[in-house]
Amino acid sequence: MPDWVLTASYSAHMLATVLWIGGIVFQAALLFPVALKPQFVPEFRKPLAMLRSRFQPLAWLSLAVLIGSGLTQMTANANYSGLLAIENRWSVAILLKHMGFAGMVGVMAYQTWVLYPRWSRLELILAHSDQATFDPGLLRRESVLMRVQLLLSILVLILTAIARTS
Repeated sequence: MPDWVLTASYSAHMLATVLWIGGIVFQAALLFPVALKPQFVPEFRKPLAMLRSRFQPLAWLSLAVLIGSGLTQMTANANYSGLLAIENRWSVAILLKHMGFAGMVGVMAYQTWVLYPRWSRLELILAHSDQATFDPGLLRRESVLMRVQLLLSILVLILTAIARTS
């Protein structure tokens, strides 16, 4: 494989990692701890909706870039000897990393296709009904999912470091 392809792959992979994991860190460690304070919940609903609409496309684009660039890097690695060939420390770390990554994708899919549509329905109901009340459980669930994403991303980064040093 030409060096420039591998260089482009590593660059794209690192940029996508920074975008996706950076967004998760921001939300899990900074945004939700403030947004969950009862006095701020009403004020944060609209900014959270705007953040979701901006972050989701970037997160899914990052996912596509990570898959493409990751496959390129993996097949170019001297430790790679075939799909599901678990022969050394590198292949164990990569397998576990991909399992953590799959968990992150699963959580993101749940957020995108289950949780966020519930948010949208609730906002419509709140906008058109005087008797509807806000459900703080959705906000707590979203916060928990972001912390799960954060933990999984830390695991993925640690496993990447293990693979790199193998």
